[in-house]
Amino acid sequence: MSKKIIAGQLTFIFGALAFAAPSFSAENIALEDVVVTATRTPQPREAVIADVTVIDAAQIERSGQSTFIELLQRQPGIEITSTGGAGTQSGIFMRGTNTGHVVVLIDGMRINSATAGITAFENLPLSQMERIEILRGPATSLYGQDAIGGVIQIFTKKGGGKPRVYANLGYGTYNTKKAEAGVRGSLNDTSFALNLSASDTDGFSAYDSKNINLKDKDGYRNLSVSANLSQKLAEGHEIGIQFFESDGNADYDNQFNTTAFSSHNKLNAQSFALTSNNQFTTNWLSKLRVGFGKDKSHIIDETFTDQTITDLTQINWQNDLQLPVGTLTLMYDRLEEELTADTAYDNTNRINEGYVASYLANLGAHDLHLSYRDDHNSSFGNNQTGGIGYGFSFNPNWRITANYGSAFKAPTFNDLYYPFFSNPNLSPEKSDNAEASLRYQDDDTTLSATLFDNRIRNLIAFDLSTFTIENVNKAHIKGLSLNGSQRWGNFNLQASADIQSPRDEATGNLLARRANRNGKLNLNYDWQNWQFGAELLSASARYNDLANTKRLGGYTLFNFTTSYKVNQEWSMQARVNNVFDKNYVLAADGNIPYNTPGANLFINVRYQPE
Repeated sequence: MSKKIIAGQLTFIFGALAFAAPSFSAENIALEDVVVTATRTPQPREAVIADVTVIDAAQIERSGQSTFIELLQRQPGIEITSTGGAGTQSGIFMRGTNTGHVVVLIDGMRINSATAGITAFENLPLSQMERIEILRGPATSLYGQDAIGGVIQIFTKKGGGKPRVYANLGYGTYNTKKAEAGVRGSLNDTSFALNLSASDTDGFSAYDSKNINLKDKDGYRNLSVSANLSQKLAEGHEIGIQFFESDGNADYDNQFNTTAFSSHNKLNAQSFALTSNNQFTTNWLSKLRVGFGKDKSHIIDETFTDQTITDLTQINWQNDLQLPVGTLTLMYDRLEEELTADTAYDNTNRINEGYVASYLANLGAHDLHLSYRDDHNSSFGNNQTGGIGYGFSFNPNWRITANYGSAFKAPTFNDLYYPFFSNPNLSPEKSDNAEASLRYQDDDTTLSATLFDNRIRNLIAFDLSTFTIENVNKAHIKGLSLNGSQRWGNFNLQASADIQSPRDEATGNLLARRANRNGKLNLNYDWQNWQFGAELLSASARYNDLANTKRLGGYTLFNFTTSYKVNQEWSMQARVNNVFDKNYVLAADGNIPYNTPGANLFINVRYQPE
């Protein structure tokens, strides 16, 4: 960070401080009561204007054998695609946008590939996660490039309270084995956590093919670790260090192999960061994060090997200033991407610098959120994005909200620099999204209806007429999302329905692998030390191609869960996914469908002191 940048930031900050009232303090609010991702500052759930879902530790624990991508599939507004079982390439469509239109953060750090422009969801283990926040809608003005569809932020297991150890051991279908263990807690002013996990599954054939060479089991193995340490130096001042690594090895099918050679992909994701949170004055909270990330893929196939490594250097300096009315956030956000690959790219590094101003206020029944961001990128120039959100509470139960936001997706290194098929003159994909929602909430009931309209231009695609990558397409995605929950005594029901039209404007066709209708239902019943659950997932037909010639049928899946609490430390859990062994397809490679999991069972025993 240059002296000129720092001087400019400080001038701006202290100028704002001159008009601020000295009434702000960084109060410790219980994590389960707040949402951070929607505005980058802690907010009570009921005050959030944006469309947000929180997946808590209990939901993650009940996931059992399920992968991270399968857990996301059960959330409102999300569809998934998968090229086989655990460890094979997977992606999500949030409100009908592309997989690359979502920013994924692990404890505030990006994890993604600069070449493909996507995150390896398949290599992120649930066992390391304590909480997941899903923000739907454009968020580039807060999180930078790529957040056209939204943001998924993962919080790994942290320390706090009396030091304690925990462990979990499970076994299930496909010879799936999982184990995890860790220690968490705090001693005086020091908090710490160390979490280890391992999984191994024989899996099943990724391809649904009659070719004997493709009928082998495609397994997946993963070893992961996360750790964090924080030290309170004085009241309002804390420094910390955090680390995450996931190392996976996935087998997959390749229809061009002429023998039974087992193709596989070695996957590695890492992040490391130093943090400093400082309450410099009663109305100025500074949060600094300097971090380094890595995304590595090493493909070993019958006839070739290919390795790509993305190194990310990230600097984020956020300043929250309490004004007489509301909170002003000023932020400097720097992202350096560097590529190391077997393929000779024309360019292997770029730098993006973002400058952010955000304002959040609560005025009685009125809530307001404004954001603006100015990005300077060494490869594709400057981009400005912004957002405005407003919420009005008619009474303690009823609330209406409205949001508008602009966003952009940066061209990937493959788009810009891959030999022979790239275009260094590409512009970023850009979007404008408007949405409105009506919400109801009381002690036992929550209901919401959200209308959204997202127009995306400059979509990057391969142009057969010029045989190059071009900004050729436009997409229009509009829809209605209905969500609700209801508690009756020991019963708890959660349900959602998404009706959408994700279409290519030029042809009117549905975007590939995206459905018009999706529904999810989750019913839980608590009885003494037992908990029983039933889940339903349903989606209408989709198409595997943009021309809408290769139809993928609709499907409905049923899952059952149960858990028994033996005592305050020990519990047992069981999950059965796809109870009725539904044969369904999420994606295909040409005319060869990719297999999906059949009926499968997973049982685990957990030791976790309260």
